[in-house]
Amino acid sequence: MDWLDKISQFWPHLAAAFDFLAALLASAHALLHKRDTRAATLWIGFIWLMPVVGPLLYLALGVNRIRRRALELGVHKTRLRGMPPNLGEPEHEGAEHLKLLARVVSRVVTRPLTPGNHVQPLVNGDEAFPAMLAAIESAKTSISLVTYIFDNDASGRQFADALGRAVKRGVAVRVLIDAAGTRYSWPSIIHRLNAEHVPCAKFLPASLFTPWRVATINLRNHRKIMVTDGQTAFTGGMNIRHGNVLADHPASPVQDLHFRVEGPVVTQLQDAFVNDWAFSTGEVLDGEAWFPEPRFHPRGVVARVITDGPDADFEKLRWTLLAALAEAQTSVQIVTPYFLPDPALVSALNLAALRGVRVDIILPAKSNLPFVHWASRAMWWQVLEHGCHIWLAPPPFDHSKLMVVDGHWVLLGSANWDARSLRLNFELNVEGYGRELAHELAPVIAKKLHGAHEVTKAEVDERSIPGKLRDATARLFAPFL
Repeated sequence: MDWLDKISQFWPHLAAAFDFLAALLASAHALLHKRDTRAATLWIGFIWLMPVVGPLLYLALGVNRIRRRALELGVHKTRLRGMPPNLGEPEHEGAEHLKLLARVVSRVVTRPLTPGNHVQPLVNGDEAFPAMLAAIESAKTSISLVTYIFDNDASGRQFADALGRAVKRGVAVRVLIDAAGTRYSWPSIIHRLNAEHVPCAKFLPASLFTPWRVATINLRNHRKIMVTDGQTAFTGGMNIRHGNVLADHPASPVQDLHFRVEGPVVTQLQDAFVNDWAFSTGEVLDGEAWFPEPRFHPRGVVARVITDGPDADFEKLRWTLLAALAEAQTSVQIVTPYFLPDPALVSALNLAALRGVRVDIILPAKSNLPFVHWASRAMWWQVLEHGCHIWLAPPPFDHSKLMVVDGHWVLLGSANWDARSLRLNFELNVEGYGRELAHELAPVIAKKLHGAHEVTKAEVDERSIPGKLRDATARLFAPFL
């Protein structure tokens, strides 16, 4: 037993050496790869103050490996089938300054603007779900669907059953759900989809109990896309869960916005889905069933897809937001459930306000994530002191994501104003140029402002010291929220 005694004597030293080496390597990686100084500092603190656990948490939550892997697989090369290489710039009708925005985004996202699109806002699941289910029921060739959350509840089962009927009709169906999003209900909707013989897959399944996948646990697919027959698409911020159907008075009601889209930009939406599906399954979808000739709508919206994620699309949406704020001349309206902008975005918002632009930021008065709400509230003074306006919309919780600039440029989609959306998640947004769409969205925003409470700088300053300390402590974790 002498060898056991020797091991018992030396293993604490070996463990300490291993922990020191792991902490050293993790710290070096954070120093070299974290662009946000605050995030690098916090991670290094965790790594050294939490032996063993700190380096493991950094591996799970701090390392971005998808960027290299996605580039190697080549799945993010946009095909843009059937589209000319340069569709030109939109007619701006009195908003000529936005031509500069269009040029900047063209260089950032490398996708062309597409004319002739029809974009219809759908408010809450009350409008969106019936329209989406009707599109599934009428589909003849293909249905593609990617979502973050697909609950096994009344609404989720409606979708699963409709997709099953489509499969029985001979429609090619593919469903992709983020692995984390399948855990919001139990049992998972995956079982029902399998029972209906619907081809489905999980995006980046990972857990702390699968060490070979632990580095992807924090990188989620937050996109919401549904395309039927390659011609009609639905996108926005809405997950598939019954809480969105307010008419049924669900236990946890959620307001949200979704959009029905037709026209050439549907090809870009389908392309985004095909890339995600190929990444997750290795199957490449192609052909007329998935990519028919696009239909143009006369006098439609000029639009393009902006994909963002911790891969080849890193920070494309953030650059778009900065460019839009820089070009704004009269008004900026932002609707977001989570508001944790980085210092550059805070500066851009303030500069817009200082130039005389009316900046309105509409947030939910009561968040579904209290910790995120505390961190957000600790930052409000930074934009209020320079003339931005913050509004708290009354319950139910509003999950909508929307931005309108100068009553002409519209940004809609899945991304929030926080580090998780702008640096970690795979997100998808659509930018649209044209007063018709902005005019159609004006009453939607006006309704959110009706009854909303405007937050004042004095109100923020007069909060209690314990409340301020709690919020400021939560803000330290903003890079991870």
